[in-house]
Amino acid sequence: MVLFPNCKINLGLHVLQKRADGFHDLETVFYPLPLYDALEIVTAEEPIFSHSGIEIPGDEGNNLCRQAYDLLKQNFPQLPAVHMHLHKNIPIGAGLGGGSADGAFTLRILNTRYNLGLSVAQLEAYAARLGSDCPFFIRNTPCMARGRGELITPLPLDLSQWSFLLVHPCIHVNTGWAFGQLTPGAPALPLEKVDWANVTAWKEQLVNDFETPVFAAYPVIGGIKEKMYRHGAVFATMSGSGSAVVGIFPKNGIPEMRWEAHYRVFRM
Repeated sequence: MVLFPNCKINLGLHVLQKRADGFHDLETVFYPLPLYDALEIVTAEEPIFSHSGIEIPGDEGNNLCRQAYDLLKQNFPQLPAVHMHLHKNIPIGAGLGGGSADGAFTLRILNTRYNLGLSVAQLEAYAARLGSDCPFFIRNTPCMARGRGELITPLPLDLSQWSFLLVHPCIHVNTGWAFGQLTPGAPALPLEKVDWANVTAWKEQLVNDFETPVFAAYPVIGGIKEKMYRHGAVFATMSGSGSAVVGIFPKNGIPEMRWEAHYRVFRM
């Protein structure tokens, strides 16, 4: 069985407070975009995890696809051994949630392929154990997220009448470092008070708390955002803790722009 895990972007991101468990309470809006990995899972004689595309750093045993399988295996011992193959296309460490999507989609495939009978709410609970962004990818529709990012509320937001430009400068921003640069606190404008029906108002209303420290440390990332605005974006933002930047343009209205040869650039 094959599914295509997609990325997400953050529209606004406020870090509210540090919690006793070491995590942070935040509020953000997750919005899915059609930039995909590919994940295939088939029954096998022994467990196999293979991958292609973008190189995946770190120990394969820590990959969220592997962790998702192991998590379900604990409660569903009848799960057979599987061969999972992940073709990685979503940039890694870019604030796009690609790894979280892969883990959540693994849960979805295993639930469907092997008739585990898990409800959406149950899948979200398993996903929350994998990572803060993972529950979003179970429903995979626009939502307001709070807590660590796992407390999600659907948001009726349709941006299909706009075009997106996503630029990843191939800079890895360490998430732990980025959180360490912030002083958490209440936002000037809570996300629930944003005029979500008016994209042209977002430039003045939406704030990603990570932009100030990340742009100071990596000016080229801030420069990407500024360049998008100079070329007609109605809204532009860094996603998550970076380093991908997304611009929203009138439908089919993304102009030609020159970027460094090593940047990864996607039009949607």
